[in-house]
Amino acid sequence: MNYILFDENREFLFPLTHTRPISEIRIGILTIKEKWATYFRKNFSTQTSEYLQTKYPLHKELDNVYISGGLCPNKALVTAIQKLADGEGLFSGDILLAYRNEAHQKVYFNEEFTQIKKLWHIFQYNAKELQADFDLLTAGRSSQTLSDTNLVMGSENIFVAEGAKVEGAILNATTGPIYIGKNAELMEGSIVRGPLAMCEYSVVKMGAKIYGATTIGPHCKVGGEVNNSVLMAYSNKGHDGFLGNSVLGEWCNIGADTNNSNLKNNYAEVRLWSEHAGCFEKTGLQFCGLIMGDHSKCGINTMFNTGTVVGVSANIFGAGFPRNFVPSFAWGGSAGYSTYQLSKVFEVAKKVMARRGVTFDEIEKSILQQVFELTSEHRNF
Repeated sequence: MNYILFDENREFLFPLTHTRPISEIRIGILTIKEKWATYFRKNFSTQTSEYLQTKYPLHKELDNVYISGGLCPNKALVTAIQKLADGEGLFSGDILLAYRNEAHQKVYFNEEFTQIKKLWHIFQYNAKELQADFDLLTAGRSSQTLSDTNLVMGSENIFVAEGAKVEGAILNATTGPIYIGKNAELMEGSIVRGPLAMCEYSVVKMGAKIYGATTIGPHCKVGGEVNNSVLMAYSNKGHDGFLGNSVLGEWCNIGADTNNSNLKNNYAEVRLWSEHAGCFEKTGLQFCGLIMGDHSKCGINTMFNTGTVVGVSANIFGAGFPRNFVPSFAWGGSAGYSTYQLSKVFEVAKKVMARRGVTFDEIEKSILQQVFELTSEHRNF
């Protein structure tokens, strides 16, 4: 059996899905694709937009099972999908969850599941998915022992992978699990409260305060105060300042003393800009912070309003609050924007990625070029 994760309404998750399929979104500890691969112990491929397909190739065989890319697995879902016969589609009401080759005949799934359809779902459902991933990844494994330099509460809910460094920190896992991945480092003076995921090679810097449910993706560095946020991978918020109810893509950098608001002064429901719809959408949430696409950065002391969306490869700086939607490849701040030219974007990306031992190749360059063209209508500067 061959398994494929297909994109559906990928545009609802722009700007994060400008540069990745939906199934490459990280929520909990793993990406959605990694979750499915772990459950099935098989590789999954992706069916997505043509310009992303080179980086995320599609593999087809004679017998294929297609699964919605925003769907997070659980045991009941896995069992139901494994039972699908040729031509059957798995539905929850009118929602197509999966199908085997075609969906001529409907089979209904009546149990709970998590599906990422909107940007805010990533931090909204992070606690649930972090617990599920923690249970999945730690089953049958033994944690490394924490030294007595740490103050630990709820040790039974803490897993420390090989090579991780944790000294002189305060860890409270009574409110949710704490997962510290391979070769991650939790520096002295840090105070963390679960649910928390530190993925491999991530770093929490000295004196940081991390509230759950937070995910610090592979090779990310975090300092200051963070609450209920997800950093996908290779992104930095390394200094003092607050990040709350937020999502950062890959290769982002948050300048020192940058803060985002996650609550309106009138405590009203937060609306978030939908790039696809071209308007603000109701989130149903009182707390909603910053969504930032890949390769975007902001200068020191940047102030983000409640419910701000920043596109891909934006560079934000200067005094005052940037507007609630900063288009992809925008250069500037509250005083005004110009277009961040591709030659400069490529130059910076090459330097940034090289610092982490990653090559900015022609595939990455082509994706950014495509996104630049696809988002040109938003840059009416």
